[in-house]
Amino acid sequence: MDREWITVTVFFEDPFWIGVVEQVSEGKLSACRIVFGAEPRDYEVYEYLKEHYYRLQFSPAVEAERKETGRNPKRIQREARRQTERSGIGTRSQEALKLQQEQRRSAQKVSVRERKDAVSERQFQLKQQKKKEKHRGR
Repeated sequence: MDREWITVTVFFEDPFWIGVVEQVSEGKLSACRIVFGAEPRDYEVYEYLKEHYYRLQFSPAVEAERKETGRNPKRIQREARRQTERSGIGTRSQEALKLQQEQRRSAQKVSVRERKDAVSERQFQLKQQKKKEKHRGR
């Protein structure tokens, strides 16, 4: 059975504090980006996740490498310290978020195009109707 885990990373990206939630399930990673205004405290992040977790829109899943188990605890501690010092989000997370952004953009393009077509079709129909009203059998 594969392990499932969730990682939350909070960092400052001028002018806002950003939270990235990474969810690994069945060997696939998906990520979600949360924008906080002011610097959130730990309990605020925890409360936010408790209340809004099921409403978060995660990106499509991408393959994630398996993490090793049974490593030296001091090494794990050092790596954790390095990760907290590093600003930004992991490359897999960035890839997942970028994929989600591209999907939203393409969906937005489609909806805008449909709206434009509907407006132009409506205008065309109005012009046709006015034409018919002018030529009532003369």
